[in-house]
Amino acid sequence: MNSLSAQGPPSPGTALCVHGAGAGGWEWSIWSRVLAARGWQVRAPDLIPAASGLASTRFEDYRSQVIAWSRELQGSTGCSHVLIGASLGGLLALSVAVEVKAAALVLVNPMPPAGIVSRPLGEPHAAIRRWGADRSIAGTRRAMPDADDAASLYAFRRWRDESGLVLETARLGVAVDYPRCPVLVMASELDRDVPMVVSRELATRCSGDFRRLPGCSHVGPLLGIAAAGIAEQAADWLGLQTTNRQAGNND
Repeated sequence: MNSLSAQGPPSPGTALCVHGAGAGGWEWSIWSRVLAARGWQVRAPDLIPAASGLASTRFEDYRSQVIAWSRELQGSTGCSHVLIGASLGGLLALSVAVEVKAAALVLVNPMPPAGIVSRPLGEPHAAIRRWGADRSIAGTRRAMPDADDAASLYAFRRWRDESGLVLETARLGVAVDYPRCPVLVMASELDRDVPMVVSRELATRCSGDFRRLPGCSHVGPLLGIAAAGIAEQAADWLGLQTTNRQAGNND
């Protein structure tokens, strides 16, 4: 038996997962298991509020953290990585992709950058969105109609408050440089926060692939009953990009 077969195939790479507003790295638990089973090294850290407090935390504070995580991965592995982001995390991932030279980008119901919608989505945000302090199991179930009771309880126990300044900056539109790396945008059919048509337009602007997710809510692709299957779809797509990239390097 040669050394390659004894050790198994090489890892396809490292995936950095960026969570959405009011959540944490915990929301990637299902995706982390699926990607790890495919050989990916997965990192899903928590975004940390500024030392001055949550109310004064800015979008740029979070963006700087994603850049720092990316730089750390590049330094430790010596190669590029893929970025995966959901909702606010999708916008953060998109905003840094060019700067950190991401190898590929997977965006799940991402908040749109500037120029995609004619007017901001949703209503203005208060200084702090008290998703943690004011959470309820009933409200969690309403937000996750496509999740089972166990997943709803899991999320209910972990929601956190979020910076209204970050959310308002994102809502009003953040200018981004569109990446030239492969991009997959996955959009929930029943998303009440980011309409599917908005995500489809973003995929077009990125010259990327678009995947419609039937029956899914805004957080359903990560926490709903279909989450594992959706993660498998993303893993399949990432595997194809890895194969194409390696083939290109060998030409």
